[in-house]
Amino acid sequence: MTRKLDRWRRNSGKQRARRNDGASHAVEALRSRSFDFAWALWTALFAPVIPLLWLAGSPPRLVRKFARIWARGVLVELAWIVGLDFVEQGRGNVPTEPCLIICNHQSTWETMAALVLFPDVAIIAKRELLRIPVLGWFLRRSPMIIINRSEGASALRTMMTEGAAALASGRSVLIFPEGTRRDPSEPIRFKRGVDLLYKRLGAPALPVVVDSGKFWGAASHPRRQGTITVTYLSLIPAGLSLAEFARYGEQRMQAEQASASPVGWDRTP
Repeated sequence: MTRKLDRWRRNSGKQRARRNDGASHAVEALRSRSFDFAWALWTALFAPVIPLLWLAGSPPRLVRKFARIWARGVLVELAWIVGLDFVEQGRGNVPTEPCLIICNHQSTWETMAALVLFPDVAIIAKRELLRIPVLGWFLRRSPMIIINRSEGASALRTMMTEGAAALASGRSVLIFPEGTRRDPSEPIRFKRGVDLLYKRLGAPALPVVVDSGKFWGAASHPRRQGTITVTYLSLIPAGLSLAEFARYGEQRMQAEQASASPVGWDRTP
């Protein structure tokens, strides 16, 4: 009789846990969809600004200012609706002079957040982003460094030429060295071309590691409540060989990523 009672209690506990998990996932999905709606509405509000900026000659600094306002608003919506905020560690490592910024890529979050974290940054972005209404216009006229990854050598030339021009104008250049979004469990591996950009720019590189993939993963999964950590590592000096730069950058960023909390652990109280 006692064994049957214990078994019944264990089964009842498992059923309650499953119900609680189901309710939690439903709330996450609702918050995520609500954020999508608010995000779209906020973006639409910037559409009337486009003809005004166009009539003013689309001055890049003013375009970038409005892009930062847009990105900051999205981050605020994300914090209010989803409960997903961020903290920064090692901000003192960010140099006052323009540099090459290398950041791991786990979600859409870091692309938007970069506009706030690094004012006037020139982001190396894929051409597909230009198809996004409103945002595509701001990206083109900021201007960001837009490449077509399928063009290979031509994309690399564009990246290096426009990257050098951006750095000369006082703008840091940000690249996601992995080339595309990666799962947090995957090791960081630089794509070919990042090392050539580092050599061409002749500037220090700032490694940045984010753990956004724990909270904003694949498109099929809702965003989750929590706190994204943005970690700025110490600068990689200019002048290293291509192999040294790639090895040093990968090892340091991978070590930081590996030291992050396990995937799925929510650090909010």
